[in-house]
Amino acid sequence: MLIRLAHDLGLYFYDVIVTRFDLWAAFGVLAQFVFGARFLVQWIASEKAEKSVIPVGFWFLSIGGGLMTLVYGFARHDIVIILGQVFSIFIYVRNLMLIAKDAKNRKSVQAEAELEAAG
Repeated sequence: MLIRLAHDLGLYFYDVIVTRFDLWAAFGVLAQFVFGARFLVQWIASEKAEKSVIPVGFWFLSIGGGLMTLVYGFARHDIVIILGQVFSIFIYVRNLMLIAKDAKNRKSVQAEAELEAAG
């Protein structure tokens, strides 16, 4: 029974990795690596800060990997990937918008404080 399972798993992985591997599969794998790189960026930033942080690069990698995965989903006609990425990309873009808004507000507060201190 275990020998049969091992044989069947071997055939399955051969089919997935060798037989069905094409340019779109290579693109999909690259998309997953880009998307996964965001966790490495987040981990390194958190280790440096010695607390959990989410750097802006995390969101850019999320958008890039998400868009690549969305293209892959369209190429493969996979509604699960398409729907998942469309909604996720919206969230990633919204986070960048919130970060930009916060930076703009901080600049305004800082400029007001400098004016008060000068005058």
